[in-house]
Amino acid sequence: MNVRTFAIAAAFVVGTATASVAMGDEAPDALVRRVSSDVLATIKADPSIQAGDVGRVVTLVNEKILPFFDFERMTASAIGPRWKDATPVQKQRLQEEFKTLLVRVYSGALTQARDRTIELKPMRDAVTDPQVVVRAEVRGKGDPVELDFRLAQADASWRIYDMNVGGVWLVDNYRSSFAQEIGSVGIDGLIARLGEKNKAVGRN
Repeated sequence: MNVRTFAIAAAFVVGTATASVAMGDEAPDALVRRVSSDVLATIKADPSIQAGDVGRVVTLVNEKILPFFDFERMTASAIGPRWKDATPVQKQRLQEEFKTLLVRVYSGALTQARDRTIELKPMRDAVTDPQVVVRAEVRGKGDPVELDFRLAQADASWRIYDMNVGGVWLVDNYRSSFAQEIGSVGIDGLIARLGEKNKAVGRN
């Protein structure tokens, strides 16, 4: 699977799954199905998003999607064992930079999601479990892209903490590169390099 396909699929998942986990009374897969329709309808009705207005997409992501991420858990998992060595200030900076990186890298791909549909697979996990995996496929141009995303209950709501696009887990994908960066330049060095990458992506 090429980078473009990964980005489109990952952004589609972010735009569907994460926005769907706000209501604890509704099953995770039902929430994904309901909200995916809402997100696609918004994209199809907004010419600015379809035209690639990154600012408009970033606003949509920040307001409607990111509040339902468990970014502390995601960032800690991506950093790995060295997370425990980070100071509270470093942990906050890492979360901020990681969040910005994901928004910048994947939000632009939402403009390509208007021609896609999402098909959910039967749940393998009991919805009474505090952690579940919801599986789906994104269908449209080309072969279907398989999706998994992990959600956990926190304060009576569901939050996403990892997702798998076409066999690649997002957190695992970053963990190896983050480990190399920390081994080379330390935690502060990783923070600085993430900041540089975010500025570079923002200029593109």
